[in-house]
Amino acid sequence: MKHALILAAGLGERMRPLTDTTPKPLLEVHGKPLIVHHIEKLAAAGVNYIAINTSHLADQFPDVLGDGSRWGVRLRYSYEGPTPLETGGGMLKALPLLGNDPFIVVSADIWSDIDYAALPWQPAGVAHLVMVPNPDFHPKGDFALLDGQLYDEDAPAPAERLTFGNVGIYRPEIVAGEAPGKFKLAPMYRRAIAQRKLSGERYDGFWRNVGNAAQLEALRGEVG
Repeated sequence: MKHALILAAGLGERMRPLTDTTPKPLLEVHGKPLIVHHIEKLAAAGVNYIAINTSHLADQFPDVLGDGSRWGVRLRYSYEGPTPLETGGGMLKALPLLGNDPFIVVSADIWSDIDYAALPWQPAGVAHLVMVPNPDFHPKGDFALLDGQLYDEDAPAPAERLTFGNVGIYRPEIVAGEAPGKFKLAPMYRRAIAQRKLSGERYDGFWRNVGNAAQLEALRGEVG
């Protein structure tokens, strides 16, 4: 049985005014909400249970997506209140919906051809991240990758610095011991890197960030 978390609690501030009335993950690309792209891919990868964290205009998610039965999955919603809890806080709050085994986490505001089924669902460390070539808007990347291991500033040559593609497999313990509330995952990544418990892989296929209206329109012109 596989579980997933789709991160969908952002305020969508860079997508305004489109997100004044619609959460960013429910904005459509050729008649289909962005988040449905992920639900379909997760279902095809054998995921049975999907948690969706929500905040901004949260009531619209169950209204549009229902319980997931149309995709053969079970959807559950983790409401964070009017202020999103960031990636780490959102994951911690959703853990009761995700079970004790490793689970996949996907940000709702990307679009890619990543094969979720091909990812290592039993990572050697606390997480395994999909890394992509640095896009124009993030030229310095996030972490360096060498032989399947992620590094930060202490990366050995010839490690290549890449950008986190917002898709990863996580063990629940990555946020174990953290206090409930608002916090990012970045410190957890760096802690895992220091312990050599964060693996990764490079993905060179189709991947797009959908952070603003221009990126959304560009995506609509690229996919059918």
